[in-house]
Amino acid sequence: MNRRFFAIPKRLAAGLFFAAVAAMLAPASEGAGTDVNDVGYVDQARLAGMKAFLDANRQLANYKAGLDRQFAQQMRGVRDQSKQQRIAQDFQGRLAAKQRAVLGPLFARAQVAIASVASSRNLSVVVDKQIIIVGGQDITQPVIDLFSGIGEPVPPVSTPPPSNVGYVDQTQIDAVPKLKSVNDQFAKFQADQQRDAQTKMRSAKTDADRQQIYNAMQKALADKKHQLIDPLVDQTRSVIANVAKKRSLVLVIDKVNRIYGGTDITTDVTNGLK
Repeated sequence: MNRRFFAIPKRLAAGLFFAAVAAMLAPASEGAGTDVNDVGYVDQARLAGMKAFLDANRQLANYKAGLDRQFAQQMRGVRDQSKQQRIAQDFQGRLAAKQRAVLGPLFARAQVAIASVASSRNLSVVVDKQIIIVGGQDITQPVIDLFSGIGEPVPPVSTPPPSNVGYVDQTQIDAVPKLKSVNDQFAKFQADQQRDAQTKMRSAKTDADRQQIYNAMQKALADKKHQLIDPLVDQTRSVIANVAKKRSLVLVIDKVNRIYGGTDITTDVTNGLK
């Protein structure tokens, strides 16, 4: 049997706690109706496939290729780590600036097109298609048509109506001190377990021995997750559900899946976790 089958993944369970939190941001209000008629969705993969974005990404790829060549030349012969870091930061900054210059106007145009279409249909929130299973209004094509039309899309004159769909900024939840402390503890434990397992793998004689080492590491990580992470996952779930109930929300999603509108309950949730 191929020994690579038993290689230890570099990131076996990093961020497990936060992945669990994100996964549970789902229908939250007990007794609330689930017929949400003012929810729209956009297939962002189709937007990314538009000619304007494809051309922009090709331009960025060519620019990055040139930067990579310049970076390699400047790093040649440099041994001082601080100087290496300064060079790397300089090139990263130049690439980020180019990305903002090339993609920024396109993102802004797309956002205005989404807001305009949503306003015309009285939608209170627009989300990414990937989280929709049933229901919602698909506004992808109208957004593409408006984005691709002559002239600049006109922003709506009004703000989105109040929404019974809430969202949470996961990065701010991650930063709550006690959650961050637990995640750091788990990350350190995981790194120690992986390092120990890698050492044992090098001296293992058989596939059965390697499988045993791998299984032991998995069990240790699962036990540690149960001890450290699961209680805070339950607490976070409870806090989000309570906030959603007070706000009469029928659904809470991660901010990364929210495109327009919605009710931001991040502050309420982080305050409840402190």
